[in-house]
Amino acid sequence: MPLVALAAVKGGWWIAAPFLWGWYIVPILDKILSLDTSSLDPATRDSTLFWHKAITRAWVPTQTVLILFTLWASTAGHLSTGEAIGVAVALGVATGGVGIVFAHEMVHQKSRWERLAGEFLLVSTAYGHFATEHVYGHHLHVGTPKDPVSARKGENFYAFFVRAVVGSFVSAWRIDRERLARRGRPVWHRTNPFWRYAIGLALWLIVAWAIGGWWAVALFAIQAFQAVFSLEAVNYVEHYGLQRRLLPNGKFERVQPHHSWNAAHRVSNWLLINLQRHSDHHHRPDRRFPMLQHHSWATAPQLPMSYAFMIALATNPPVWFWVMNKRVDRWRAKFYPGVEDWDDYDRGTIGQATPEPA
Repeated sequence: MPLVALAAVKGGWWIAAPFLWGWYIVPILDKILSLDTSSLDPATRDSTLFWHKAITRAWVPTQTVLILFTLWASTAGHLSTGEAIGVAVALGVATGGVGIVFAHEMVHQKSRWERLAGEFLLVSTAYGHFATEHVYGHHLHVGTPKDPVSARKGENFYAFFVRAVVGSFVSAWRIDRERLARRGRPVWHRTNPFWRYAIGLALWLIVAWAIGGWWAVALFAIQAFQAVFSLEAVNYVEHYGLQRRLLPNGKFERVQPHHSWNAAHRVSNWLLINLQRHSDHHHRPDRRFPMLQHHSWATAPQLPMSYAFMIALATNPPVWFWVMNKRVDRWRAKFYPGVEDWDDYDRGTIGQATPEPA
């Protein structure tokens, strides 16, 4: 946050600071400070986690102030057009790489006000529907063709990004429409959360316009795009090539620890509030981040580097494939030695009925 604020105030080379921090310094610190495989006792009472919960809750006003301040500073006239765009992208790295991670933590909680706080953060990145799709779609369909954010082996990040953005919106709309239908309500009923997502985003755009006109609105949109780009890069890394096996009864096996990529790098786990312990998150989605348990290679696949490094690697498909495809093959040999043909899984057609010949 302070690096983004400094970039907005000073411009110039300061704009590079947030990117250097996330893409270079954090991976270096991960290497220096090694791995953290310790876990809190899962029986730890929620009431003892006050300061852990305060971290995510404090980010709501923090991100609000950061966005407002950055939009104001970027339209104050001391930055060139290119510098202002660079600051907006840096802001998106913060709202996506931190804000959406914290929002993800809160939308999984049982407390309604925490879920609404998570929605608020997501709406500030124009991605409010993530609160619906992730909780009620991704966690149900992860590792199957029905999940728009489970990357297939051989699918490059940029193709995945388009599929994920479009598919997530469509999936969220369908989920909320069907939930309303089960209650006998039309899709336009006031309880449809898409009203909150749309009205909240409209208010953000009005505030941006009030701060700096259409230029501030454009910078807000750039921030939102970068935030979503960062989020989907995380999604790409988390499940790349890891598919759930189709059972003889036509259903997919239940989600197992080996259906998520994990990492135990200490600094990234601090900054991403244990998001890298992704297998345990899918085992207990409402478990707060300090309680997430470490999984070793015996039960779950491990990435060679931290999420911070692998996210950057994902934007270079040839290098990503060179690093990861052989690991996916080792994963398949370890956990599914009896599956010889993965072509339908990699194409996303597994489970679809084969048409009768004419």
